[in-house]
Amino acid sequence: MADSGRSTREAMTKVDTAWLRMESPTNLMMITGVLILAGKLELNRLRRIITTRFLSFRRFRHKAVDDGSSAFWQSDPDFDIEWHVHAAALPGKADKLELEKYVSELASTPLDHARPLWQFQLIENYEGGSVLISRIHHCYADGLALVQVMLSLTDAAPRPQQHKELGKVWLPKDQGNVFERLLQPARAGLAKAVTLGGKALEKGNELLQNPVLAAEVAKQGSEITRELAIALSLADDPPTAFKGPLGVNKRCAWADPLPLDEVKAIGRILGATVNDVLLACAAGALRSYLQSRGENVDGVTIRATVPVNLRPLEHAKKLGNHFGLVFLDLPIGEPNPLSRLERVAASMRELKRSRQAALTFGLLAAVGMAPIAVQRVALELFSRKATTVATNVPGPQMPLYLAGCQVREMMFWVPQNGSIGMGLSILSYNGKVHFGVIADAKRVPDPEPLVERFMREVEKLTLIPLMEQWDGEISAADAEATLVRYL
Repeated sequence: MADSGRSTREAMTKVDTAWLRMESPTNLMMITGVLILAGKLELNRLRRIITTRFLSFRRFRHKAVDDGSSAFWQSDPDFDIEWHVHAAALPGKADKLELEKYVSELASTPLDHARPLWQFQLIENYEGGSVLISRIHHCYADGLALVQVMLSLTDAAPRPQQHKELGKVWLPKDQGNVFERLLQPARAGLAKAVTLGGKALEKGNELLQNPVLAAEVAKQGSEITRELAIALSLADDPPTAFKGPLGVNKRCAWADPLPLDEVKAIGRILGATVNDVLLACAAGALRSYLQSRGENVDGVTIRATVPVNLRPLEHAKKLGNHFGLVFLDLPIGEPNPLSRLERVAASMRELKRSRQAALTFGLLAAVGMAPIAVQRVALELFSRKATTVATNVPGPQMPLYLAGCQVREMMFWVPQNGSIGMGLSILSYNGKVHFGVIADAKRVPDPEPLVERFMREVEKLTLIPLMEQWDGEISAADAEATLVRYL
């Protein structure tokens, strides 16, 4: 089933080139996704869908080629759909634990650079349904674009008249409040960010060794320049079990879905966004996990790099990478969950006013243009300043169908870069919140307890609204005892 023809090539953007060159044996630049289906999906039907919908994006027929001086997209004259889309089977009981192990193995296995850098595995029999696992290299597109690509495989009804209708029933509804929340401040000055990013990386080694130079940059007066100086002068993240030498094996785990309405209720009562609540719960889970390993984390704050979209949502299907990164403080040293939530919310508010995302987009573009030695300096510079990557994607709040099979659960993980060894993923879909972890096996050999701790942190904050409902119905002593047990 080869697709023969004349090989063509086109230049790769500088930001896409940066993501292609970021790959290392310890951190593969793949976005890994899992769709758990309520019905059974046949392999041949999946291949037809991939051919008609996924491959309608022409880039996925192209290989990513880097000759050392430049990178480009080259069409694959020997393209074979059977290699890219094939069946797999789980051993033993074929339960969730075995599925997590299999996804972990795939997340640890490089894609073949002699072919287009993507692959789908179909597990045809899992808990009465099927599972579709996708792996796509980050150089093809960022998370928002790939979410749109994956949604293009699905329909809003079991027997749709036209699968494109999904965009009409979901995207316009959320366009003004979901993806736009962090975008507007960042878009201003984007071109200047690219220019300043290039200048900064030209002096990458100097900036690492000479904080006075970073301070001098700040005197130039523009807000973007000031934030560049701030980003470059951030202290390295503190040492914890999450930081350290990385291996080549990843571990993946995810929690059972929890009701989105519960999280929204917590946010309304506590004056926080859903995003704030979920990231505060993630911080609490990281805290208790480290404590279970004997670490004293009181007073410690670590950072997460959070991807922020920098393009209009309607352009998401154009592929490519158009996002920046912001550094979010995670106060794992704060023992009180309410104080932890307050601090996360304050950090998020500050980031929404900043242009940090546009700045890092500029730096990523500069990385793509810079010599290899400077690229490594920049990569190490930014990865030392964070402990984890955290993504929170609000998906469609309606059931989706893949070849007539309802999508029951979905999860994805973006890659980590440099010396960062952990990723936290939060995805809301069809009234549920899905939380997952991907981590280097040397840093987090057992991610399941971390996932369980996240669920427990949600339970803690859920108690606050319940306490208000119980007002006058239980004694103060009983209420205090309940809180103490959870907090």
